Amino acid sequence: MTAPFDRRHTDDLMAFLAQSPSPYHAVANAAARLADAGFTRLAETDAWDGGPGGRYVVRGGALIAWYVPEGAGPATPFRVVGAHTDSPNLRLKPTPETGRHGWKQLAVELYGGPLLNSWLDRDLGVSGRLALRGGGTALVHVDRPLLRVPQLAIHLDRSVNDGLTLNRQEHTMPVWGLGAPREHELLDFLAEEAGLGSAGEIAGWDLMAHSVEPPAYLGKDRELLAAPRLDNLLSVHAATAALADTARRGGTPHHIPVVAAFDHEENGSESDTGAGGPLLRVALERDVYARGGTAEDRARAVAGSFCLSSDTGHAVHPNYGERHDPDHRPVAGGGPLLKVNVNQRYATDGVGRAVFTAACEQADVPWQPFVSRNDIPCGTTIGPITSARHGIATVDVGAPILSMHSARELCAAVDPYLLANAMAAFLRPAE
Repeated sequence: MTAPFDRRHTDDLMAFLAQSPSPYHAVANAAARLADAGFTRLAETDAWDGGPGGRYVVRGGALIAWYVPEGAGPATPFRVVGAHTDSPNLRLKPTPETGRHGWKQLAVELYGGPLLNSWLDRDLGVSGRLALRGGGTALVHVDRPLLRVPQLAIHLDRSVNDGLTLNRQEHTMPVWGLGAPREHELLDFLAEEAGLGSAGEIAGWDLMAHSVEPPAYLGKDRELLAAPRLDNLLSVHAATAALADTARRGGTPHHIPVVAAFDHEENGSESDTGAGGPLLRVALERDVYARGGTAEDRARAVAGSFCLSSDTGHAVHPNYGERHDPDHRPVAGGGPLLKVNVNQRYATDGVGRAVFTAACEQADVPWQPFVSRNDIPCGTTIGPITSARHGIATVDVGAPILSMHSARELCAAVDPYLLANAMAAFLRPAE
């Protein structure tokens, strides 16, 4: 039985996940939560105000938000929680309408490293961003069964249960109708869904498929949460909640709390909205200068700063226990992971461990060490990138989940709440 916790946080996470089928929706929903907490949106093309209060900037599928407490000086260090907004999925190609043998299909490109079998025979919607002629964008979210990637019947592949092999070009195109493909049919449909006058208003798009099955509690006691995009919107939601909580409490003049939610982590972070780009560096720099600081103040602020890179990690799998390190078997419901890899796939070191465990102790949150088997290399995160790009000491953490990179992932219902509490303590450390 899971220990008692405030289920309202997980309920709100479920709503956030359902409303955020794309990075652009995730950023819009995080921004709305911050606006409700009194934060002000800044335009990158405007001059920035350096006075006390909460602010945020949005660029595509990325968001940087921070809160300047009363009494903070230009050399006040930052406490950054970093996460990413993107998830592996199927994304539409530039000419999407295609089809064969009497079926209308959509041509897709595989984004990141999806578990392809999890996208088969699943009802899918379409979501993303439309770029409009004359400037501006519109979000579109078709959250009803629209697409399906049909699996081949076992009668036509008797060996399928001995190992499924999918050709990434030939076997991943979803069907969405009958008959011959028609040029611009999808854009005509999406223009109507987005409330536009015609498809002629659309000059470009960033569109993707998503599972329309809503997040749900599982189990007799509702101890589990099944949902899409836990990797890594669970962390984005927790960080947003922690920053809003810090702002409500007034923060501490010794640190400026920051949330950095980046796009494109799943394919290397090298973009203008990824962790490898300049967005965080420029935002922190401009905030120092807006508060009357100099390059010297910026260098001092960064030298005293710390980053908590949060991304979901692997809970021990009950059916594949041998795939985990025998002495490091983090369990669902056991609190956030402290991720370690001496080859810098994770940025954690002994100092980072001390900072994170102090936050967990302050918040009365349990934590668990995670390290991979030597013969099964781990993935990586924005942590090492952030540390190297900005010279900010960084520790890698995250909530333990199962089915990572599936169209639908699984975690303990309590773990998002525990992670958010640890983040709040990190952003507002005890004096």
